[in-house]
Amino acid sequence: MMNYGFIGCGNMGGSLIKAAVKAVRPSDIMITDRDVAKRDALAAETGASAAEIGDIAGKCGVIFLGVKPQGMADMLGEIKNILASRKDRFFLVTMAAGTSIERIKGMVGNYPVIRIMPNLPASVCEGMIMYCCDSVQDDEVGVFLELMKYAGKLLPVDEKLIDAGSAVSGCGPAYAFMFIEAMADGGVKCGLSRAQAQLLAAQTLLGSARMVMESGRHPGELKDAVCSPGGTTIEGVLALEAGAFRSHVADAVVRAYEKSKKL
Repeated sequence: MMNYGFIGCGNMGGSLIKAAVKAVRPSDIMITDRDVAKRDALAAETGASAAEIGDIAGKCGVIFLGVKPQGMADMLGEIKNILASRKDRFFLVTMAAGTSIERIKGMVGNYPVIRIMPNLPASVCEGMIMYCCDSVQDDEVGVFLELMKYAGKLLPVDEKLIDAGSAVSGCGPAYAFMFIEAMADGGVKCGLSRAQAQLLAAQTLLGSARMVMESGRHPGELKDAVCSPGGTTIEGVLALEAGAFRSHVADAVVRAYEKSKKL
């Protein structure tokens, strides 16, 4: 039976662990983190096995590298010799923003690598995960897809597009949360309770996203369908346009992309 290892139990690593335990036996998943309390708490919550980094590097067939880009070199240096001593086949899954497969291999060795860019909603099975592969066999890609099937949707992309996609889906949840909060603030000002306004805003965003996904219609067309002539919605839309809403959102994506390229 294959073991699956996660090095790093932060927000993103933790989200993928919570999805993975729904796809395979939790006891087949080994997790570790420099914060032992965080590791142990997540292990207790998910049923995954708390482990040391060396055990994961030496035993797991799939090893997720869930550390921040600035910590990747030190972490890989810690397990490099263990990986080199292995005789069996394994592959690495890296989720570090702005860190290419070539760079990962340069730090740790020429092993099969899947580079992914997930987002936080993976923890509630509604994530978006882009991925690209290097030297990974088809059956190994199948193992990866099966392990991540409860994390949300998975999209294969060329590696050169990972940073651009990350600026949309990786950073996007923060923008969505801000939009929900802002709509709820407006509702509260108009007399709704905070709980009422937040539910209305969150469900509206969820339903609107599903309409885009399932209808195949352009978002602008759907927006127009809500805007009755002389009605309330067009009044609100024009208020957003007056504040350069779309321009600011697009600029947020571009600035996140440019920052990712600098990492």
